[in-house]
Amino acid sequence: MRCTNGARQLHRSRTLDDLKRDRCAAHPGPVNARVRIALIAHDGQKQDMVEWAGWNRALLREADLCGTRHTASLVARAIGTPVRALLSGPRGGDAQIGAMIAKRELDIVVFFWDPLASHAHEADVRALLRLAVLHDVPIACNRRSADLIVTSRLWKDIDQRADTPA
Repeated sequence: MRCTNGARQLHRSRTLDDLKRDRCAAHPGPVNARVRIALIAHDGQKQDMVEWAGWNRALLREADLCGTRHTASLVARAIGTPVRALLSGPRGGDAQIGAMIAKRELDIVVFFWDPLASHAHEADVRALLRLAVLHDVPIACNRRSADLIVTSRLWKDIDQRADTPA
């Protein structure tokens, strides 16, 4: 299968080639677009998010970041770079991120949720997970999966593949 930029798609799942092609179709721009990452952490997971963000500081500084209110504040302080703050999760932040997924405004979601706690906004959490799967947006639910996603070869090799003749 050929992409509009002439590169071949390496496998059936959506790759960054697809994401960049979708972006270029809407508004032509540079090939080196920044990765767009949403950050969410439930109360019992915020310390894990801060530690993970600190460990991945260099990578996150090169991305466009947004997050639910308190998580965005903590991460911005931890890595020393701005993080666009949305509403808090229970007040609609999870739903805002879900809408961003549906509008293809995000490339990755890092969502450290607490599987042992009950949440008043459980329906929003389920909807967010469903939208990420439906729209093929990678979603990391713990530190290990977040590390695997953000360090994937697919994110690093995108510019080389886009420039490679078919």
